[in-house]
Amino acid sequence: MRKRPDRAYIFLHDSKAGLLERHPGGYRFRYDPDYLQQPDALPVSLTLPLSDKAYESKELFPFFTGLLPEGWYLDIVSRTLKIDPDKGFDILLATCKDCIGAVSVYPVNEFGECS
Repeated sequence: MRKRPDRAYIFLHDSKAGLLERHPGGYRFRYDPDYLQQPDALPVSLTLPLSDKAYESKELFPFFTGLLPEGWYLDIVSRTLKIDPDKGFDILLATCKDCIGAVSVYPVNEFGECS
């Protein structure tokens, strides 16, 4: 079985806003330093205000959980993609490249190791 990615770039509109990572202790989100330098930079969520410090959480941040499919659609997605419905991070990476709204989530391996 192929290992699922542990890192994802978070885009706001067309700008790479930050990096979301899964690690043994939970999750980390950090804004991209170049994004923070943009005069029109906006936070991806009011719960993740612009900061040069990393946000840490034992659970997937509520904002990102809110992007996930729910109910019957989650059942279909998890069966089709063969992802446990309790693996929110994996579902996020598999389904949120083209979310409704301004935020998109792309696994790092789809973009390489760009900064």
